[in-house]
Amino acid sequence: MALEMRDAPTDRMSSDDINVWRDIPTAVISDDLNRTGTMHAAIKPVGPGMNFAGQALTAQTMVGDNGTLHYALTTAWSGCVLIVDARAHLETAVWGGILTLAAKASGVIAAVIDGAVRDVAELCESGMAIYARGVIPNGPHKGFGGAVNGPIQCAGVAVNPGDLIVGDEDGVVVIRPEQLPGLLERCRARLAKEEAFAVQIEAGVSTVELMGLPAPEEIG
Repeated sequence: MALEMRDAPTDRMSSDDINVWRDIPTAVISDDLNRTGTMHAAIKPVGPGMNFAGQALTAQTMVGDNGTLHYALTTAWSGCVLIVDARAHLETAVWGGILTLAAKASGVIAAVIDGAVRDVAELCESGMAIYARGVIPNGPHKGFGGAVNGPIQCAGVAVNPGDLIVGDEDGVVVIRPEQLPGLLERCRARLAKEEAFAVQIEAGVSTVELMGLPAPEEIG
């Protein structure tokens, strides 16, 4: 197997510093990052209640092959998120119940698969957050190779090992380390502003006024 294995990232955030991001909506993070860092709209949780936040363990695999993912789990650490570039292939599932069990045993809290998964009932019962591009019963091949803990792209976004990944019902957003300083405070301020907007809307203020939109051009 042509497999490139690198060591897992050692620059780990504390669990406290990571967990606070579970309360920040991905929409708010994306807004504050100027609508960047968000994965393709097709990447969604396979079931409800799968919000997560954690640092990335990356894997790139060949189309329809999941051998690389088994090796990736040998480098996992408690609280990590497995991010998989499966080439957006939807005709073969590269993730299912067995890998979910193995991932949980390795400390993985979430997996984001830019490709297909299967065994959805088991995935939903696992208590682990699983996001994917699609679902199909067809099983994977093994042995074509890939890469672990290297820079990848997943659903249109560059991801490096150790990047902070946040997921909720809206989708998945990637935060690079250099973007973290001040970001949490700005997101909380944005949430407070939106809460103030809600109060004013209930009081009868229009969103046109709240947004400071210009007067419409009169035609005819």
